[in-house]
Amino acid sequence: MKVDLSGVLSGELDRIRKEYEEAKSAGDMDLARQKARNVADLLRQMAQSTPARQTYFNKIAVKWEAIAEGRPVPHPATSGYTATESSGDSVDEEEGFRNKADSLITKSDVTWNDIGGLERVKRLMMETVVIAGLQKPAAIKPWKGVLLFGPPGTGKTLLASAAAGSLQATFYDVKSESVLSKYFGESSKLISALYDSARDHAPSIVFIDEFDALSQARGDNTSEATRKVLSSILTHLDGLQDKKSDRLLLTLAATNTPWELDTAVLSRFPRRIYVTLPDKDACAEIMAIHMKELDVKKLDLPVLAEECVERRYSGRDLQNLCQQAMWHMIHDKNQNLHKLAELPFADLQKRKLKVRPLQREDFDEAFDRIHSPVTKADLKRFDKWNETYGEV
Repeated sequence: MKVDLSGVLSGELDRIRKEYEEAKSAGDMDLARQKARNVADLLRQMAQSTPARQTYFNKIAVKWEAIAEGRPVPHPATSGYTATESSGDSVDEEEGFRNKADSLITKSDVTWNDIGGLERVKRLMMETVVIAGLQKPAAIKPWKGVLLFGPPGTGKTLLASAAAGSLQATFYDVKSESVLSKYFGESSKLISALYDSARDHAPSIVFIDEFDALSQARGDNTSEATRKVLSSILTHLDGLQDKKSDRLLLTLAATNTPWELDTAVLSRFPRRIYVTLPDKDACAEIMAIHMKELDVKKLDLPVLAEECVERRYSGRDLQNLCQQAMWHMIHDKNQNLHKLAELPFADLQKRKLKVRPLQREDFDEAFDRIHSPVTKADLKRFDKWNETYGEV
């Protein structure tokens, strides 16, 4: 029977842990140790019932067994330090960090077919994830760290989502603010919990967006918390490189400013993929995706796509362009649309939005509103960095 943390065993675990705390507070250490033993036994049951978290539950069970037997409990993050059985704080702390790490799991339904253009980048990404699962000689090892770099809005997050969605892998969507803490040492513990969780839920993809926020060159202006987070990530990447496994645990990092990365980062991300602005064909393909189910027969997509390339539009800019053009069409056909806001939602669902074929005038209006933040100088800088450090 498959049981997760929200199931019956989890509720029973919370109850017994509360009884343990009550016995400990009352000074009844015999009863407290008995309850600790009950917690350990229950965790062992949960380990058997939940294969994806078996390692984690067994690890916590060992600590509760130590409490039950009156032995020192190793601190989960600091070697050499031990906590006495009278506290159990280290166990509670580790479970707290693990729960935070598990909260970063996001389900991805995106597949490679959902991405317009980027054919070369998709091929490199597909090769990266496929080789991890294939039977192969021991000398051939899968990449453990991949750096995606390029202008903002080019689809780096979408590529990571597609890798996870196509493989039905566990997807960890990590933002810098979700792993940085003002409290000393907490960030490193959360990174450790994150990779413990990723191992238990493999195949896993850990995607770290805006990686430059965590991995800028370590100088005098770098905070201690940021240094520790980066060191923890690099340490775990080193550990992954040393382990032979046919289970996918891939770290994908994305940055818009690769030249600001710490030099130590580059050696841990040997595969560095340049995610460029879309070319003419890709622009047309992306626009077609965003105008699905609308009549576009009056549009000359190749001409529109060529203008998008000249304006240095990213995939995100193209999405915004299409949305803006569609809204121009909607306002044209539904001039009193705002007045319908007085109706109950149930009445709105009975009505149908008026639409017409999209035309060049809609996009002329949109072109006036959508501007790319990417300059020609930016592109030259990306190209130069790619020539020196990127994927050949």
